Amino acid sequence: MAETPSTMLALGSKATTFTLKDAVTDKMVALDDVKSNVATVIMFICNHCPYVKHIQKKLTEVAKHYQEKNISFIAINSNDIKKYPADRPEMMRSEAITNHYTFPYLFDATQEVARKYHAACTPDFYVFDADLKCVYRGRFDDATPGNRNPVTGKDLTNALDALLAKKPISDKQFPSLGCNIKWVNN
Repeated sequence: MAETPSTMLALGSKATTFTLKDAVTDKMVALDDVKSNVATVIMFICNHCPYVKHIQKKLTEVAKHYQEKNISFIAINSNDIKKYPADRPEMMRSEAITNHYTFPYLFDATQEVARKYHAACTPDFYVFDADLKCVYRGRFDDATPGNRNPVTGKDLTNALDALLAKKPISDKQFPSLGCNIKWVNN
């Protein structure tokens, strides 16, 4: 595992459209099908990453809470499944069911979506407003495995709360830190 920071997509960037297979339903899901007229959270995660595992329980709570406020959540796994078989779609399905994911868990087999979003690590979070413009990117909170900081989701939830209150989101945003995305041929 190589500890890697996110690349911090430029604020104001437009969300790139995509259509990927949901590992749980086996149906193709397009961004346009699941985006929200309030906000859409796109997160790059995977099954085996200890950084994802560290926040997983709180992440599912946060997603459920904000989905009730009409904010969409979409998870994408872009890892090389030949080198990391724990991230195969059938394992993704099991992970989503076991952890009660209330959001689509999509597989980016070509890694094209991760590249378009400049995703670098898992977890990596992006919040897009109703116009699909990036208003937040970076970390869930400052907790990582071993640093003893509590998992709260405060960085992500502060951004979502500001968006819901129609207040400015602070541009003081911090990169996520996690496992590097497992690129094919790297």
